Amino acid sequence: MSNEIKGQVQKQFASNAYKYVTSARHAKGEDLAWLVASSEVNSSMHVLDIATGGGHVANALAPLVSRVTALDLTEEMLQVAQQFIHGNGHTNVEFVAGDAEQLPFPDNTFDRVTSRIAAHHFPDVTAFVKESLRVLKPGGKLLLIDNVAPESDVYDRFYNDIEKWRDPSHGRAWRKSEWISMLEKAGFRIDAMVTFEKPFQFTDWCERAALPAEAMRELELSMLQAGDQVHKYFKLETSEAGNLLSFEGESVYIQARKPL
Repeated sequence: MSNEIKGQVQKQFASNAYKYVTSARHAKGEDLAWLVASSEVNSSMHVLDIATGGGHVANALAPLVSRVTALDLTEEMLQVAQQFIHGNGHTNVEFVAGDAEQLPFPDNTFDRVTSRIAAHHFPDVTAFVKESLRVLKPGGKLLLIDNVAPESDVYDRFYNDIEKWRDPSHGRAWRKSEWISMLEKAGFRIDAMVTFEKPFQFTDWCERAALPAEAMRELELSMLQAGDQVHKYFKLETSEAGNLLSFEGESVYIQARKPL
């Protein structure tokens, strides 16, 4: 099942790779600026960016560190990330095809491990967390950003269901409490957590995942038919004609440290 899910991820991102490089949601954002500002990196450090996607984290940190290793499961994503980063003049980034759950690096290699808007695609998030801890140097930090589900069972189910409908490669958006539990049980110490409101423009959100028009209409109808409390919590906005324009989710930045 894990390999089947990873195959779905590769298929999804291979066919839509360029969209993730040019996506304003991925290229910019308060969360990316926060990660860079709080990273406490310096010019001697080696950073691993797991599931680099369009390469936005690697691109932002490259001028600040000695070396960045950008890892992704999907070769096509690595190719567009390399074009993007090299196009910005950064020559200290290497690109490696690899699995977030089985990192091809020795223990105690990196000063920082980053991963942004990716972990909800990983079939075994616990393995990703343990591998991140393993490859970090003692005192090194994991800088993690991902979409999160609400603590409420009803809202959690709604959010993960619509994400899975829109993108079959979606695994699970975890709750903040689940992230803290996984990280601390693996051996990390939590240094900081910051949440961000995450508005989604419905049409753009669907088109970025190449959702067919008929499936988009079905998803829209399903979301519009959700109860008033769901509408209120996720801030669904509609046009005068009754079409779904946008809704709001949440992402989280977690900074976790490997003990000395």
